[in-house]
Amino acid sequence: MKLVAIGEILVEFVSHERNCALEKITEYSGPYPSGAPAIFLDQAAKMGAATEMIGGVGSDAFGRSVLSRLRNDGVGVEGVKISKELSTGTAFVTYFDDGMRDFIFHLDGTAIDQFTVPASLFEPGNTLLHISASSLSVAPIREMILQQVKSVSQAGGNVSFDPNARPELLADPATREAIYAMMAQSTYILPSISDLNFLYPNLSEDQALEKLLAAHVKIVALKRGAEGARIITQEQHYELTGHRVNEVDPTGAGDCFCGTFLSLIAQGVPLLQAAEYANAAGAISVTRRGPMEGNSSQEEITQFLKHADPKALHL
Repeated sequence: MKLVAIGEILVEFVSHERNCALEKITEYSGPYPSGAPAIFLDQAAKMGAATEMIGGVGSDAFGRSVLSRLRNDGVGVEGVKISKELSTGTAFVTYFDDGMRDFIFHLDGTAIDQFTVPASLFEPGNTLLHISASSLSVAPIREMILQQVKSVSQAGGNVSFDPNARPELLADPATREAIYAMMAQSTYILPSISDLNFLYPNLSEDQALEKLLAAHVKIVALKRGAEGARIITQEQHYELTGHRVNEVDPTGAGDCFCGTFLSLIAQGVPLLQAAEYANAAGAISVTRRGPMEGNSSQEEITQFLKHADPKALHL
């Protein structure tokens, strides 16, 4: 089964100073390859999955930087259109002491949505199509995504969805409608705690998870950040505690978790093992600056787990 991701590809510049609010002169590093679908697929490829990225970059140094990283890590990039007229999208990010982040994106008028989905790149019935809600905020990408989700579902393939339900996404009616449409058609849903709070503000965590499983979903993987994860099906329920690490940069950790988990599931790895590796991959991810710099190999995760206490609880 091939893992396919459709959506934004960009580079990111990260502030080294907390609380600068992107308002003052300070040190930044970058350009770091980024974009939620690209981070996800890079990690999935590092875990051994067959992959295909579909998106757009400019024919510039930033675009070459991202494509070089993806190619080197084994991601298929035939579906990435390189625009000679438009530049690669960019983002700037800063962090605050309370864990919050602030982004400034430069995406309008870039190559980010100037692509099509080549019909010959994957077989819908033998595809796991992964979508991040961040991609649904861009209207041209949203329409392509919803069309491909329908095609994959009708052909008997699988769809996975990371709700990534930030307030600015839910504030747009079209994006909000697309998020709920995606949840209704997904085989796998991988929300965070904050996603549940935004999507189901009047429900407890358990009630929200029960509501998700009542739909078409086979597996819900709840990302709980430093607290670990919960993996739930109709028959199984695992709780994994978090790993203690020195957090440097949390951006991309959720995508890294998703890429690890779904890559292993697609390769037939048992549910608990896939969850343990995903939980560890997310922890490793936050220890390095840059959204894709924390992606790790299966060997690296295995070594990490050898020195970690087994903390999985089967409920």
